[in-house]
Amino acid sequence: MLSVKNIAKKLPDGRLLLKDISFEVKKGEFVGILGESGVGKTVLLRCINGLTAPDQGEVIMNGDGNPQRVTGKKGEELRRIRRKIGMIFQGSILVKRLTVLENVLTGRLGRISTVRSLLYGFTEGEVDSALGAIDKVGIRSLAYRRAETLSGGEMQRAAIARAIFQDPCLLLADEPVSNLDPKNTEVVLDTLKPLTKEMAIIGVFHSPKIAGQYCTRVIGIRDGNIVYDGSPFLSDNTLEVIYGAGKQTPGTTPDKTFPSPRETATEWKQGGEGGAAVQVW
Repeated sequence: MLSVKNIAKKLPDGRLLLKDISFEVKKGEFVGILGESGVGKTVLLRCINGLTAPDQGEVIMNGDGNPQRVTGKKGEELRRIRRKIGMIFQGSILVKRLTVLENVLTGRLGRISTVRSLLYGFTEGEVDSALGAIDKVGIRSLAYRRAETLSGGEMQRAAIARAIFQDPCLLLADEPVSNLDPKNTEVVLDTLKPLTKEMAIIGVFHSPKIAGQYCTRVIGIRDGNIVYDGSPFLSDNTLEVIYGAGKQTPGTTPDKTFPSPRETATEWKQGGEGGAAVQVW
């Protein structure tokens, strides 16, 4: 599905942020990327979908049996590959004056010509498919509501519906729940997890508890390298490897950590989980 090989990326000041990142992801996996703030988790996602060019290494997509190199591609060739990569960014960037349905339909703009999008719009079949995606995330009753009237959780689910309608092989999620209240955190993650039946998902998270509850695998990054790749059920020792000895693990209190995957979304939020929202590329 996805092969990341020896990715390295320097910051403008010359500091090496990512040093030698390599891993593979298969359909059906929900991979959580963990690490301290500033370690390069978001930059790694941007390298995977071609928004940022790495200084070294390559990314190869193989969602349809036809391996395609993402790195080094530009223009129409890169846009064609990105059609199979859904992206959920930090920050809600739905077009607020458009309805939920209209926002979801924009997920297919990369597959139709500019002339058709401007003059003819979408077919009845595409509209039905978009409504199906909206129904899948549980907000069918909001399909004709303007995005500006939605709650944060509803906007997140609208963005996920747009990703589904894009029909990707891979979905990248950059802190998709960090601005949400506990109830909506659980709802959004419960919406994301079943999508692994159709695609692979890679998510950046601050909280190990969220990763333990929803991910099938965790990759930990520290000092530019992968220091852990395995079970999402993290021991205290593993958390030290990822975050460093003597440091407070995100989403925990100073005197207690919660490596168990069975903590509820409410408990995570009360433990101090931080925030983000979504936009699908």
